[in-house]
This record gives sequence, structure tokens and C-alpha cells, in this order.
Amino acid sequence: MRQPRRRFSALDMALTLDLAERVGVLILFLVFVNRLLPRLVQLVLFEREHPELILSAAGINAQLLLLVIGEALGVLLILIRRRSASLSTQPFDWALSFSAVSAPLLLTTPAPASTFIPAAVTTVVMLLGLLIQICGKLSLWRSFGLVPANRGVRTRGVYRVVRHPIYAGYTLTHIGFLIGFPSWKNALLYAGIFAIEVVRLLREEALLRRDPGYRDYVTRVRYRLLPGVF
Repeated sequence: MRQPRRRFSALDMALTLDLAERVGVLILFLVFVNRLLPRLVQLVLFEREHPELILSAAGINAQLLLLVIGEALGVLLILIRRRSASLSTQPFDWALSFSAVSAPLLLTTPAPASTFIPAAVTTVVMLLGLLIQICGKLSLWRSFGLVPANRGVRTRGVYRVVRHPIYAGYTLTHIGFLIGFPSWKNALLYAGIFAIEVVRLLREEALLRRDPGYRDYVTRVRYRLLPGVF
């Protein structure tokens, strides 16, 4: 006697989407490594040939180190995170999330360095943005993800200052890069990324506001990205 076909339950959907997000993030990370590794090897070889330049290149080395740590940490946390039954099933949310993390890969050779802003200033701004990103991911720990979901409301660390510190860190890093390598292409790209991030965080909040704990958190931490502004 033929067994009745098992229906695809809501739990099956949640598990499938969770796996799809993990696989997608891993693929993007491999693309990121493939783009970065040749440049990193080139930089290491150059500094081996010119050790007298290592000190002057300390800012670039620190940026690369924090960039790798931040992205690797994000992938690790997504791979080990707890599952959520509230993971968004809206295609628009998925498109926003993966567009936001994919868009920076469109950057090719940077524009000529700015002659108006000292390199030290752009380095400090980018390093600060990278540090904020990393602190935000560490604060979320196993609740970190790309697609909107409620994996528990987290209010510690940098989340005591603004409600979306990781997005704030990304924005600050982008500003640092843009003022260091100004061009219309970079400006348009980062303006688009910022618009996507704003829509993305608003969609996340719409989902999280179903949780009374998050609604209480919103009353205590009023601003999303920049205290006193937004």
C-alpha cells in the first residue's frame, strides 16, 4: 500500500531557508576570499622585499586584518548560530540582505587617493567602522544572521548605544573608503548600499517588534544608527 506523501511543513520550510542562508553566506565568503587573497599575497611579498615600508603600511595591514576577522567571524557565527522559526520567508527581505553584502564586491580598482583628506584620517575612520562591526557581531554572537529573524533580543555591548551597530559600522567604513578614494562610481555604489541597509533595518524592526522584549528595547535605545540623528 502506497504511503501518503508527507506535507512540507512550516518547520521544513524554516530548516530549508536556514540552510539556504548558510550556504549562500559561505559562497559569498569564498568569493570574497578569492578577490582578496591575490592582493593580500601581493602586499605580503612587496613588504618582504621592502621591509622599510612595513611601518608606513601599518594602517593598511590593520584594515586588512580587521576586514578578514570581521567577515570570517560573521560566517562562523552564521554557521554555528541557533535556528529561528521566525526567519523571514519574504523574497524581498532575502534580496535586500544578499544585495547589501554582495554590492561591495562590485568595487574594482579604487579611485585615485584623495589629495584633500589625509590618509591617516581615512584609515582611522575605516578602522573604527571595522571595530564597531566586529563588536556588534560579538554582541549578537549566535543570534547573528543576514535575513531578518528573531533569534532572541540582544541588548548588551554596542547595542546599548544604537539598535543597529553593525550597519553603523559598515556605513562608517564605507564613508572612510569614499573620502579616501572619492569617485562618482564609489559614491553611487555606497549611496545605493546605504539605501538598501536603511530599508533592510526597517524590515528587520517590523519583524522584531512582534516581540514585547524588542518593543521595550526600542523605548530604551531610541536611535538606529547615529545617536541624536537616526
